[in-house]
Amino acid sequence: MPTRQNNIVKNIDWVTVTIYLLMVIAGWFCIYGAVYHFEDASFWDFSYRYGKQLVWIGLSIGIAFTLLMLDSRLYNLFAYEIYAILMLLLLVTIFVAPEIKGSRSWLVLGPVSLQPAEFAKTATCLAVARVMSTTGFKVTRLGDFVKVICFILFPMLLILLQNETGSALVYASLLLVLYREGLPGIILILLFFLAVIFVVSIRFGDVPILAAFPDESYGLFLVILITLAVQNGFLLVFQKDRKITMSMVLFDVIVLLLAYLVYKIFHLNFRFTYVGYGIIAVKFIYLIVISFQKRLYTYFWIGLFAIASVGISSMSDMAFDKLKPHQQSRIRVTLGMENDPQKAGYNVNQSKIAIGSGGVSGKGFLNGTQTKLKYVPEQDTDFIFCTVGEEHGFVGSFVVMILFLILMLRLVFLAERQRSLFSRIYGYCVASIIFFHVAVNIGMVIGLTPVIGIPLPFFSYGGSSLWGFTILLFIFLRLDASRTEYFG
Repeated sequence: MPTRQNNIVKNIDWVTVTIYLLMVIAGWFCIYGAVYHFEDASFWDFSYRYGKQLVWIGLSIGIAFTLLMLDSRLYNLFAYEIYAILMLLLLVTIFVAPEIKGSRSWLVLGPVSLQPAEFAKTATCLAVARVMSTTGFKVTRLGDFVKVICFILFPMLLILLQNETGSALVYASLLLVLYREGLPGIILILLFFLAVIFVVSIRFGDVPILAAFPDESYGLFLVILITLAVQNGFLLVFQKDRKITMSMVLFDVIVLLLAYLVYKIFHLNFRFTYVGYGIIAVKFIYLIVISFQKRLYTYFWIGLFAIASVGISSMSDMAFDKLKPHQQSRIRVTLGMENDPQKAGYNVNQSKIAIGSGGVSGKGFLNGTQTKLKYVPEQDTDFIFCTVGEEHGFVGSFVVMILFLILMLRLVFLAERQRSLFSRIYGYCVASIIFFHVAVNIGMVIGLTPVIGIPLPFFSYGGSSLWGFTILLFIFLRLDASRTEYFG
């Protein structure tokens, strides 16, 4: 009779395990290339980070093996307890962790430093999967939606109190899981446009429309136009209500045109943005009435989006001012509001130089000049991808990105074949977090997103990062290996 261990070996997804091992090995070579000194030839020098990373890799494989040997039911059974322990650890970290580079996120345990936020991702994924797999749970029900959002927001708040904005933002990726489990797509799209409006407000908030209207903010007026266009588009696409959509478009055009004619004829001193606010308010009331009449909440969400966009636009400056000066500078550099290649933009500027110098095939392993001369700060942690680009060029960068793409697609495939709702939701949580890390990390290295300081999974140096992602991944592989054990 086959033992449980034999079943695990047989059922484990070796494709994912192989991708994991390839990434970990490739990551170690990248770390070695980033910190290698010509006078030192030993791979086993533990005074350097590549030597230490070997230790983290060995321990990670041990952790992976241990997770695969545990009973898969334990992860569901103790999901809330694991979440509570990690939240308590995050809270304690705020008060006892030493300040490192402006944040209090690392617990120093003798010669080892651990970042609880990396392990809290797994705890949050387990808790989200547990609550969403509860009998009768519906993400479209307000009470259930608020419950799962609280599980996501609580670690975000604790990590923000540690001054780790980047790590906190990772948890927002779990909204993708809610969409898979029934959250209307319109809500995610509306949230995306609200983020766009926030960026537009910051980027163009202080720019006047024309010299003739020095008090009229181009950013605010652009926000109003975007809001009205998105609102009308959603009415047409999601509700397919041509009649209401056409009446809304005509209302917008007529009111704005009348306002302009009044200004030109009577030279009245008023702001066009206020006219736009008035249009949004009238349409909001109208959509609320329609929502109650037709008992369709989509109209309510579309109307609420317009009000929220005005609120976010109005408070964008206040929220931006709450950020730390270096965070503001990074956002301004990314948005093209300022050019600071020696300070805020230094990391990204040097990173792009390193990647660009790699060309098609790269300079070769250990031959990266930008890397060897230490021009790129954090080149073995958050900016490890620039080492890939310089030493292995476009080809190497493409291979790494393809590996990540295959991994994420594989995770989605595995999640979809689960017979347990808990396992499926957890699988999508894993895929969402890895996707966010990869997209934002590579984006910030090539200057597409602000530098927020999150590692590239399995590549960046660090025990906490590698262990955190290993635990996150192999718990899911254990759940997948047991998909037929308890569900037939």
